[in-house]
Amino acid sequence: MASAVATEKIRSEWRVLGCDHDPAATTAVICSADGGTTLKYIDLRDYDKVGALAIGTIFGDSTDFTLMELIASDTITFTNVVVIKTSGTIALSAIPDQAWLECTAEEVQHLATTYNLRYLAVRLTGGHAGHEAVVVYFAHARRPHTAITPSTIVAGTETA
Repeated sequence: MASAVATEKIRSEWRVLGCDHDPAATTAVICSADGGTTLKYIDLRDYDKVGALAIGTIFGDSTDFTLMELIASDTITFTNVVVIKTSGTIALSAIPDQAWLECTAEEVQHLATTYNLRYLAVRLTGGHAGHEAVVVYFAHARRPHTAITPSTIVAGTETA
């Protein structure tokens, strides 16, 4: 029999956001399902730690995703970008190859010089425009949220 106890331990303390990344380019592209138009990011206003996992899912040829970066900006358009962490050279070339990066809000603010770095995103560099990946953000809440349900989490937005 299923438990009748309603708990919100994990979901109230962690934001988990899974995103399709379809860069449609061979250059560095911020996590986006539409070639960089609709960016998927985490607003650090509410979170103190962020991790991101990238898993290659579709490969157009034998080239790889070669670099994963955590970048931050003061705007949701990511016009001013600061690289927070980098994977160094990687080779996401087959399932289940994956890359992981993480940082704290303090690390992000430490690198801020002239503006407030509030938004954090993954940027992947790939070798083929047909490549795709899944990017999963894990963000630890500064203060636990309550009443989080599937209807309050809209995929790819910061509503939680």
